Amino acid sequence: MATQFASATAPVASDQVQSAGPRPLRLLRFAAMVMPLAAVEAPLTTYVPPLYASLFGLSLPAIGAIFLLARLWDAVIDPAIGLLSDRTRSRFGRRRPWIVGGSVLFALGAFAAFLPPPSFGPFALSAALFVLYLGYSMIATPLAAWTGELSAQYHERTRIATYAMVMTALALLLALVLPSLLATRLAGQPAAQLAAMGAMVFLLLTITLPLGLGALPEPEPAKGPLPPLHLRQTIGFVLREKLLLRVLASNGAVRLGQGIRTALFVFFVAHYMNSPALAPALFLYQYVFGILACPIWLAIGRRVGKGRAAVAGELLQMTINLALLLVAPGGWPLLLVLTTAQGLAQGSGNLMLRSIVADVADAHRLETGHDRIGLFFSVFSLSDKAGLALAVGIALPLVGALGFDPNHASTASALFGLKAVFALGPAIAHLISAAIIHGFPIDEERHGEIRRALAARDAAGLASDASHDRWLADEAHEGRN
Repeated sequence: MATQFASATAPVASDQVQSAGPRPLRLLRFAAMVMPLAAVEAPLTTYVPPLYASLFGLSLPAIGAIFLLARLWDAVIDPAIGLLSDRTRSRFGRRRPWIVGGSVLFALGAFAAFLPPPSFGPFALSAALFVLYLGYSMIATPLAAWTGELSAQYHERTRIATYAMVMTALALLLALVLPSLLATRLAGQPAAQLAAMGAMVFLLLTITLPLGLGALPEPEPAKGPLPPLHLRQTIGFVLREKLLLRVLASNGAVRLGQGIRTALFVFFVAHYMNSPALAPALFLYQYVFGILACPIWLAIGRRVGKGRAAVAGELLQMTINLALLLVAPGGWPLLLVLTTAQGLAQGSGNLMLRSIVADVADAHRLETGHDRIGLFFSVFSLSDKAGLALAVGIALPLVGALGFDPNHASTASALFGLKAVFALGPAIAHLISAAIIHGFPIDEERHGEIRRALAARDAAGLASDASHDRWLADEAHEGRN
């Protein structure tokens, strides 16, 4: 490719990758498309349910069931959208049509959810959330695949993922700060609070979508026949892809650790540290350092490789969480130090593992002749959601079984149990993640061999068949596993 991207709409060959990568401003514009997605997460999961209970008199169990079903729907459709976007062929590209169509549905669902009419009931809320999450998945999954396709360079993929993580963190920061401000200024006005949060989501969508869609060209899909569209065979491809399963398991453990910490963070600060007013500020403080840490982990990944950087980050997080056992009630200096360290370390595994998915998709294409990067990123998203869901399912019942009840005064043993789960749960999860990804075989050298083999095959216009794919895999120096 030339030193600059030619046009925002012209497709480019997947192996003609600029060594320096996209320019920062263009990459920021592209990565900004994640912001409305990130900005809708915190309100929907944290602030909207109690507002609906206040505004429409819906019971919390009913609201919880509606939101659970909506998230299950979101998880189920992810792989289907990833698979279908891989097969899409249009003059606008593979990913753009899905993102544009998803944005329309996302906006319609968000409008209904954040600006509900006075007679809004459980069925209307369910319909709004189902439409919103359908649009969400139609944006998020193709966008993740497009991000992985922007470069064929091993370290450049991490740089691109870093920009996306920074923009996600910024949007989450906005989504956490705004409701806190609204809670004081619009107290007792749930409809106005909902509308204000919705306005933030719409504003981000309106600004970032046109900027992002025109920022970078969409790479051409790999040449060759489309893979068969059979659900059973597709599931089989995923289950047989051992390297992908390792990445999914490692990422699920990362999300499990982060989810346990997030689920118990407010309880720990409010009850164990006896400072409920400081919990939101401390949570935001950690996020700020998470944003600052992204370039640091990018540099570490360039020096030692993605797999080793992921292991180092997970072991560091394990150590930080174990140190929380030393925090005593009122021990703010140590907690502040550990919260800072946690912010600096928390994005390491997510960043590296997300970048590795595209490398695994390259290896899969070399072996099978088929491009399934959208499918791979969709199941990676499933591991995100599964880890976070499992975290809530483990953490809250466990601290309850140990005697902790946020609605009543807790004994010293119950508070110690809260601290133990808050510290040991994430520590164990991060250790498991490090153990799973340790020794991951696709390093920079191996990935270079894979890309050279793919480039040679694509340049020769070779057709894909099983025997030829096996021959190419052998020629790439060593077996995949």
